[in-house]
Amino acid sequence: MLQAKHITISYGAKTVLKDVSLDFAAGSLTAIIGRNGCGKSTLLKAMSRSLIPQEGDVLLDGTSIFHQNTKKLAQRLAILSQGVRSPEDYTVRRLVCCGRYPYAGFGGRLSQKDFDAVDRALADVNIAHLCDRPVETLSGGERQRAWIAMLLAQEPEVMLLDEPTTFLDIGCQYEILRLVRRLNREKGITTVMVLHDLNQAARYAGRIVVLRDHGVFADGPPASILTSDLLASVFGVQARVLLDEAAGVPYYIPRKWNEGKAAGQFNLPVPAFFVCCAGTARPILK
Repeated sequence: MLQAKHITISYGAKTVLKDVSLDFAAGSLTAIIGRNGCGKSTLLKAMSRSLIPQEGDVLLDGTSIFHQNTKKLAQRLAILSQGVRSPEDYTVRRLVCCGRYPYAGFGGRLSQKDFDAVDRALADVNIAHLCDRPVETLSGGERQRAWIAMLLAQEPEVMLLDEPTTFLDIGCQYEILRLVRRLNREKGITTVMVLHDLNQAARYAGRIVVLRDHGVFADGPPASILTSDLLASVFGVQARVLLDEAAGVPYYIPRKWNEGKAAGQFNLPVPAFFVCCAGTARPILK
């Protein structure tokens, strides 16, 4: 189980998160939503040890992640941040091999076991046929699959995804979210993802956490979270909430947008760089 305990984070005089506590059960799939600047990405950074909170702790199976060996932690927890980019000369296989750094031997050399794990990861996300392609030549959806394959190569128990559908067209967005849900179900990986699209969060996550005013505003299954009152209160959007009977999940149709209250919701997210718990060292390939 991954647990955030009483997390408080400030940037200078600005408090972003204050006394936030959340538990993520093993094998669960959770979406975190909220207006821009509410602390969604900051929370993920704290839960991956990329950012140390001023107060509070993050526990993985009862042990603080801030007191764990870096390589050992990276074998259990992986994060994909927004707007990640690979070095220009990297092929898909070489990128995915980076996920084996936490297991690499002396000098970063990989073993046959590592290469087998890479092959499995490529197959799991259906891009084995692209393994020799330069990452920079891939489409947006293919590139995101390659990054997710790198995380799978870490063989983590927990996967943190910060807006995995950013800058993708609508078809690729749903393709990636279906992939994330399938991996969660088939491999039992505890998955926490930040999303901006509430309808996508309701369709693909079993639990939605809403952040507002430095803390948790709402937390529960989609049916209890995606309501007209919440949309108006958090996002300033007047909307009609309906039920997709085929999928059994709610969705909303906006009627009116209160620009003064929620203009920030529709801004494009600011790209961030990829952070791996074990760092960005490059393993030596055979």
